[in-house]
Amino acid sequence: MFINGEWVDAQGGATFDVTNPATGEKIGEMPDGAAADAELAIQAADAAFAGWSTTTAYARADILMRAWQLMNDQADELAHLMTMEQGKPLKAARFEVGYGADFLRWFAEEARRITGQWLPSSRPDQRFLSVRQPVGVVAAITPWNYPISMLTRKMGPALAAGCTMVLKPAEATPLCAKAIFEILAEAGVPAGVMNMVTAQDPVPIGDIFTSDRRVKKLTFTGSTAVGKMLAGKAAASLQRVSVELGGHAPFIVYPDADPEQAAKGAAALKFLNSGQACISPNRLYVHRDAADAFIGTLTKRVSALQTGNGMHDGVGVGPLVNAAAVEKVAAQVEDARSKGAGIPVGGYRMTEGDLCDGHFYAPTLLTDVTPDMTVYREETFGPVAPVVVYDDVDQVIELANDTHYGLAAYVYTQNLKTAISAFEALRFGIVGINDVNPTSAAVPFGGMNDSGLGREGGHEGLDEYLETKTAGISLR
Repeated sequence: MFINGEWVDAQGGATFDVTNPATGEKIGEMPDGAAADAELAIQAADAAFAGWSTTTAYARADILMRAWQLMNDQADELAHLMTMEQGKPLKAARFEVGYGADFLRWFAEEARRITGQWLPSSRPDQRFLSVRQPVGVVAAITPWNYPISMLTRKMGPALAAGCTMVLKPAEATPLCAKAIFEILAEAGVPAGVMNMVTAQDPVPIGDIFTSDRRVKKLTFTGSTAVGKMLAGKAAASLQRVSVELGGHAPFIVYPDADPEQAAKGAAALKFLNSGQACISPNRLYVHRDAADAFIGTLTKRVSALQTGNGMHDGVGVGPLVNAAAVEKVAAQVEDARSKGAGIPVGGYRMTEGDLCDGHFYAPTLLTDVTPDMTVYREETFGPVAPVVVYDDVDQVIELANDTHYGLAAYVYTQNLKTAISAFEALRFGIVGINDVNPTSAAVPFGGMNDSGLGREGGHEGLDEYLETKTAGISLR
């Protein structure tokens, strides 16, 4: 673990193994921390806050830019580590490293734009000054599905704002987190400013993060159930909270859309990261007039996907994170099959040959999907594309909005009026219009309803780590 600028073992001396989800083999070992380790890390962050928060924005920006450069210099090594630890194909891992580095560059630039306001008063002898200051110690909990970019998306704005941080990375991917901390240390982040506690059981760490009065903000990316629980606990300490949670994204294909183009976009996005993405489309609404062409093209695309170890050339779909994830996907597919869904492609676990020791599920296409199926209501987080054929264009927005989630949605249409109307009516924080990659470090990312609170990225991402302070000044 990384506490107060030093690599240390857990106080209890325990460790846990890190394994490759494609092969099951051990690839590393990390300290198995506990509540006492989290308290030490918070103590270090609290002690470092006074010094770090008063450094100039230019100094903080310079460090972030050095970290950005180091990430780019080490991109190939980071991508290989990610593929071994998380499983995604090397091409996707390389893309994530670049995407993750972009957050450091973006927030290095934003650090120099933290400004205040000189405000008027109704009294001639009074002036107001409003400034932005860092919130304090930040506790961060990050997921395994994007084990590098989800770190930098939180670290970048926290460091830019002048906050200090304690991170608990996902137990499945701590080696990627360790690599990023090594880069930050090399870039010149002072001791105590960034701290990391690793643990196989996240509950004791989360309990400390949400109860320690020195922690002023909690940021979490993960499941809706865990996010709600942490936010509820954080409320007792009135911590600021930003949580990016699950999704159940609709993908709407209007009758005027090019069905082949839409199917190609759906295939590219749905099977990215083996479907283990919160913005992954979970309900593909296709108008009946376009259904045959869409399903035909999607069938060909899904059938051509190669599943396997992400280190191998040509592999487009890697393993799921663990056996429980495979069980969940299999249960949803079997539920859909039992209720009448067609399965033209996939629909089974992959255990043959080199895949026998990994967590693989075949890329799957479901047709004739209906609202009574579990896959229609619950997030799958796996390589399953459920197609729902609809007839009424006026009703499809209502169908798309019929969910407790509200993270991402997608629309394919060639009509500008339809596109804008859908964008305005969909109750989702991110909408891709003929676009399956509506994200960037420079734009806000986040959802509505059960998909979370707050935004990451863009100008809004920095606001989450700043407090507003106002001075009333008398000239008498």
